[in-house]
Amino acid sequence: MPRQKAPIHERRQRPVPTEPAAFMHGHFLKADFFSRSDFGRFTTPEVEVEAVRRDIGFSRLWLRPIASWFGRRERRALERLAGIQDTPELLYASRRVIVRSWIGGRAMQEAEPRNPAYFREARMLLIKLHRAGVAHNDLAKQQNWLVKDDGTPALIDFQLASTRRRRTRTFRTMAREDLRHLLKHKRMYCPDALTRSEKQMLATPSLVSRIWRKTGKVAYNFVTRRILHWQDGEGTGELAPVERKPAAPKR
Repeated sequence: MPRQKAPIHERRQRPVPTEPAAFMHGHFLKADFFSRSDFGRFTTPEVEVEAVRRDIGFSRLWLRPIASWFGRRERRALERLAGIQDTPELLYASRRVIVRSWIGGRAMQEAEPRNPAYFREARMLLIKLHRAGVAHNDLAKQQNWLVKDDGTPALIDFQLASTRRRRTRTFRTMAREDLRHLLKHKRMYCPDALTRSEKQMLATPSLVSRIWRKTGKVAYNFVTRRILHWQDGEGTGELAPVERKPAAPKR
């Protein structure tokens, strides 16, 4: 029988293991140019949970600095989110490997949530995220939003997340974009539930967002789709293994 999660105040105090612990491999989830992810069980004397192990040692050698950068951002974000439900719990971290708790559910594009309550709870989850000093920065992707078995939301994939100690103007802009992307999904699945203020936010993207669409997004799509031949949404991670053989780790 799986062990119960510790109370929030205890989880905040529990240090992230820095020495190797037992990860029992279950099955392969996905592999891309930056890492390989596997599902299994993570066991220490204090905890035994279903988990996801991400290993950047499988990244292409010329992309290793970027993969390491992704890993550091994910680790910092998950450390800040300790104790916040419906976000992954950081279980183990090293320069090469990150192990975080598994969150069961279906990606938004598969579950297609039509209940306005889902989006109300998702907004509350974002508020908790931002109060912890974390902006996700990748919520346009529906696969980063999960619909759990009880119909409630959860968030995964914090590789692009930003962490801040203070609510600077830049952080507030990133937090606003997190919310605006959630409202885009709400417009798709529950358009009648949008409020007047939410419609106004959707109609007024930030300057950063407008610049990104005209410059950064074009470059991003060119690199990921034309050079790396990689499509957003391939291998959603929390759903099922991708039918693709991972590359051998670089030595």
